[in-house]
Amino acid sequence: MKLVVTKEALLEGLQRTQNVVSTRPTLAVLSNVLLETVEGGLRLTTTDLDTTIQCQIPAQIERPGTTTLPVRRFSAITRELFGGEVSIETDSKNISSIRCAASYFKMFGLSKEEFPQLPELKNAVEIVMKQSHLRDGLKRTSYAISMDETRYVLNGVLFSFKDNKLTLVATDGRRLALYETELELPRSQEREFIVPTKTIIELQRILNEDGELRLSVTQNLVAFHLGNILLISKLVEGNYPNYRQVIPDEVREKIKLEREALLNTVRRVSLLSIDKSSSVRLTFSKNNMDVVAITPEIGEARESLPILYRGQNFSIAFNPEYLLDPLRNVPDEQIDLDLIDEMSPGVIRTPTGSSFLYVLMPMRVSV
Repeated sequence: MKLVVTKEALLEGLQRTQNVVSTRPTLAVLSNVLLETVEGGLRLTTTDLDTTIQCQIPAQIERPGTTTLPVRRFSAITRELFGGEVSIETDSKNISSIRCAASYFKMFGLSKEEFPQLPELKNAVEIVMKQSHLRDGLKRTSYAISMDETRYVLNGVLFSFKDNKLTLVATDGRRLALYETELELPRSQEREFIVPTKTIIELQRILNEDGELRLSVTQNLVAFHLGNILLISKLVEGNYPNYRQVIPDEVREKIKLEREALLNTVRRVSLLSIDKSSSVRLTFSKNNMDVVAITPEIGEARESLPILYRGQNFSIAFNPEYLLDPLRNVPDEQIDLDLIDEMSPGVIRTPTGSSFLYVLMPMRVSV
């Protein structure tokens, strides 16, 4: 194999693909990136056997061929090169010579035959949608994914293609984030599946505000086609819990709040929080909300926000980080906080539409 590629294109391709590689791979070749010459360019592929990412970059091919190289070391070398063009030449023993201006590196690789084959997507259902819809939806939901590996069906985002809608759901049992967007879809393409956390993180890195993506899904695999990038992932096995039943259908108080003001207030007050068991208490009185954090070992923080409120005086406590997460990730200037009482879940909605809601369980705290 012999080719010439710009440093910028090569570095971009390596950065697109290297995150999939495990820090402790079960096979040596899983630390490597597969380099394959194709018409008009170079294709780079990495995998951890569960998630595979492939990226194609432009290159001048002088002699076609393939090899694999340690991706993180190759990326580090490429990043430090000083020059515009990089020449890569690989011999029959998978030893690659890398030249750029006055720099020369020799790297030992492994053959393509040792690299796992790309998963096959047989009888896949294909769905086309805007990248921006998925990008926005994942930003509003992915922070609520469970990190508890014993509840593996919650270790990802539920994708539900039903009733001409895409619904994205993430929950860890203490809070739930849901996003919906309209999507024309024949009944034959209706599907529900769970995309694992690692794939969601990778997907968020490569999604753009513009353009479309093509999604291919089988019984146990999903692939996202985004221009010159292909991301393939195994799906999480199992049935996602009935998330609709945890969304309260009763509202006693609908309180309109300025998102930025609430975000900054809760962030300041929660500076006294010391662990995940800490809480902030929201106390409502006529046209006022007090945000209070009391930590016996440290002290007390209190801040008042003027609001439009004419209901009964009452208080409710939430985990501050769980309250902050949706406030950081929705762009709306205002939010609606729907409450029933101090022991029932609160619901954050965006008044611009029903596309987003966030259910948050209250915390029990001593008065």
